[in-house]
Amino acid sequence: MVHFVGAGPGAPDLITQRGAALLRAADVVIYAGSLVNPALLGLCRQDCSVYNSAQMTLEQVLEVVRAAHAENRDIVRLHTGDPCLYGAIREQMDALDALGIPYDDTPGVSSFCGAAAAACAEYTLPGVSQTVIITRMAGRTPVPEREGIAALAAHGATMVVFLSAGMLDGLQAALLQGAYTPDTPAALVYKATWPEEKVVRCRLGALAQAGRENNISKTALVLVGDFLAPDYERSKLYDPSFATEFREAKP
Repeated sequence: MVHFVGAGPGAPDLITQRGAALLRAADVVIYAGSLVNPALLGLCRQDCSVYNSAQMTLEQVLEVVRAAHAENRDIVRLHTGDPCLYGAIREQMDALDALGIPYDDTPGVSSFCGAAAAACAEYTLPGVSQTVIITRMAGRTPVPEREGIAALAAHGATMVVFLSAGMLDGLQAALLQGAYTPDTPAALVYKATWPEEKVVRCRLGALAQAGRENNISKTALVLVGDFLAPDYERSKLYDPSFATEFREAKP
C-alpha cells in the first residue's frame, strides 16, 4: 500500500516514530526533494528505490506507485512538514481511490510549529490572540478572493504565511491594509529546525527590507502579530484563583 508520511519541518529527528518506521520498511520512497531534508533518506534500506518528486509530474508519481503496487511493494510518499498543509495530497488520494490502491496517512510536525519553536514563541497568548491564521500569498497558484491577505489581516490575529518569502513587498503592503500597523512585530523564520535555521525579527513596516538584508527569499515562513511582543495576560489555567476539576481555587 501507499503510506503518506509527514517528514517534519527539517531536522531528521523530528519525524515521528511511526514515520521513521515506515521509511525503514519501505521498498519504494517518493520524496519531495525540494523541501524534505535528504538526511531522512538515510533511514531507508540500501535496496529501497528512491524517487525525487520535485522532478516528476503527478502522472509520473502515479506510474511509479502503480508499478510498485503491482509488484506488492510497500511505498512511502514522503512530504515535508505535515502533508495536510500545501501538500497536494488530495489529488493523489483521489487518484489512488480510482486505481483501487489502498493508502494511509501519517501526520508530521508542520513547519509552522517548527517556526514557533525557533522563535521561542506561543501563537495563542491570553489577551493577545487566540486565533492562528495559516495562509499564503497568491502567486502562480491563486487563492480564493475571500481569502486575500488584506481580508485575513483585518482580524489582527496571529498569522503564519507560507510560500510567500519571495513576495515580501507585496505581502507587507497587503498585511498593512488590515488591522496591523507598521510597528506590529513580525519575524522571518528561514529553514526552521535545519542546521542553517535563521530567525529575523523586525517590525512589519520593515519586513521586505529585512528579507533583502538577510538574503531570505524562499524556504521561510512569515510570522506576524502581537504574540511576538512582550505583553500578554497570565493564563487562567495555572492561576491559583482559578478552580478546575483537579484543583481548588485559592485566594
